Amino acid sequence: MQSVFSLILVGQLLSFSFVLLNRGIMQFDWLYFGGVSFLVQWIILASAALLCPLRPWFKRQDGMVAGAISYLIVLSVTTIFSMIGSWVLLDVSAEIDLFLVLNNVLIAAVYAGVVLRYFYLRQQLQNNEQAKLKARVQALQSRIRPHFLFNSMNSIASLIEIDPVAAEKMVVDLSQLFRASLSEVSLVPLSDELDLCRKFADIEAIRLGERLQINWDVELDCTELYIPSLLLQPLVENAIYHGIQPLLEGGEVGMLVREDATALEVIICNPIQSVEAKLQAERLQQNNGIVKNDDASLARSKRKANNGMALENIRHRLAAHYDGKGSLTLKHEACMFTAVVRIEKSLMTREVTKDV
Repeated sequence: MQSVFSLILVGQLLSFSFVLLNRGIMQFDWLYFGGVSFLVQWIILASAALLCPLRPWFKRQDGMVAGAISYLIVLSVTTIFSMIGSWVLLDVSAEIDLFLVLNNVLIAAVYAGVVLRYFYLRQQLQNNEQAKLKARVQALQSRIRPHFLFNSMNSIASLIEIDPVAAEKMVVDLSQLFRASLSEVSLVPLSDELDLCRKFADIEAIRLGERLQINWDVELDCTELYIPSLLLQPLVENAIYHGIQPLLEGGEVGMLVREDATALEVIICNPIQSVEAKLQAERLQQNNGIVKNDDASLARSKRKANNGMALENIRHRLAAHYDGKGSLTLKHEACMFTAVVRIEKSLMTREVTKDV
């Protein structure tokens, strides 16, 4: 409906500019404007009605071929309605005013050429953005932190003799994480994404022990809601690596999934070190010779860059999938960090969500 309204508005503006150019502001003819507007609206809406069903076919064709066919359709529609308009305005029995028809076709050729060129360039820009986004998503999905893998394998090795059942569960969870990171499926049920987050947290809980506590609070059925794969797992990963791990006493990561009348919210919060505590920990490591000053600054910058890249990837994916109706909001209050993902529920389906 919004697209139709936009077409009507563009048609009215086009008609107004055409009449204004021909008659001027002092001799503006509203009756003439009505006739021009009527003709332009029929041409625009009829062209749109013919072009829209052809969009899937156009996507499979070369851009030049699709553009040329679209151009010919617009000119053909203009010719037909100009001939009909000539009959109506003059007389059905009279000859068609070929000069009027040719004049309208030439005007349509100019405007259609400009508009189609604009849509072509916009599509090229979107294709480039989609290609960049896909590369980022693939990089994110293939990014398995080496130290996470090594720590997980060491934990499995240490658990084999102590607790074989826990070691087996950890192997299964780790394989699920690898399967998700290598999968080409772009959309998954929210319930599957939450289950993947739990598996990741379970693996980290074995490594961090009682220092890591997870509070899951899911207030709705998530099986029919779809989100991009690995959208939430990096947020849980950041909460653990940048929040819980640096704290000697550990802490709790909270995940709340809730909904309101129109949108779904996923809230992930974790405690963080205060600035003073971070500086004190780094000074202690430097005094003990564990790490040099330059190495500490480099490591801090690298952690910040990796964290920023993951968050930026999530923002780009939300923008691409949900046309600006999905957002990631970050809140930093005192010693608590909160990430809020908000998505309109009407867009969280296989049919509506874009495949990126």
